[in-house]
Amino acid sequence: MSRATNAVIAVVGSLNVDILADVQRLPRPGETVVATQVITRYGGKGANQALAAARQGARVTMIGCVGDDPEGRTYMDQLRREGITVSTMKTARATSTGTAFIAVSSENAENQIIVHPGANGQLTAATVRNQRARIAVASALLVQLEVPLEAVLAAIEIANETRIPVVLNPSPVQADFPWGSCRIDCLIVNQTEAQAVFGLDAGTLETETAAWSAALAEKKVQTLIITRGSQPTQTLHQGVYQTVPTHPVSPIDTVGAGDTFAGVFAAQHHSGKPFLEAVRWANVAGALATLKPGAQEGIPMAGDITQAIAAADE
Repeated sequence: MSRATNAVIAVVGSLNVDILADVQRLPRPGETVVATQVITRYGGKGANQALAAARQGARVTMIGCVGDDPEGRTYMDQLRREGITVSTMKTARATSTGTAFIAVSSENAENQIIVHPGANGQLTAATVRNQRARIAVASALLVQLEVPLEAVLAAIEIANETRIPVVLNPSPVQADFPWGSCRIDCLIVNQTEAQAVFGLDAGTLETETAAWSAALAEKKVQTLIITRGSQPTQTLHQGVYQTVPTHPVSPIDTVGAGDTFAGVFAAQHHSGKPFLEAVRWANVAGALATLKPGAQEGIPMAGDITQAIAAADE
């Protein structure tokens, strides 16, 4: 694989088998809708982000857990084919690989997701600490919250101790995350997650930058990125508020778009690309990822992003 970046990314996170049901519209509470088709694919926020970084040419190590089942073995083979190091992964005995049940609306490309953690719940702090050497040589650590919190915190602790930048996508948001007890170099959230973490309305980021900066400092977060779907991405970097336009597309499936953003941003920024340029690359990548169904099928290669940016700049 040609290397579009020189980043070395360590990812600690989840791996799921995704069962996708295409529906005309998402069901309301208590309602049954008929699926037009059902497809099995691979996902999980950790693996999605790892794949997004790898397709930028980054050298990626995946630290996670799959079940001792055919799905787990096949998943590891797939990651190997993408150039991702999986010798750092754990196989949980008598446990199934994590599973996500996803309904995708053909009406507006929105989705509903139910996740069974399975083997993801077997990722322990001890397992992560066994991979200290891998984290300590990375350009950045990329983490989410779909695996046990103890494992995430162990990874962040190693990164903080070895001065490795931490990129955190705190999804799903957990009320017991010990904000302020560890250093987060870059926090990537959507508007709902921003509200949950900081108790502030994302719409006030531009007008109340000082309040947001104080909130970030209290939680030991250096840089904030708020993704907003088709609206410009908001950033608060080095105390300065800026927005980065998104890339216009007609989405087919938004599953995995946020994970693509996080993985591409980590790979590009931590290979030396300037912050705002890395956000733009991530915006374009996230948009391109919505043009194919499934969390991983639409994740673009670096060349795809380069072409899309060139076309947009013409």
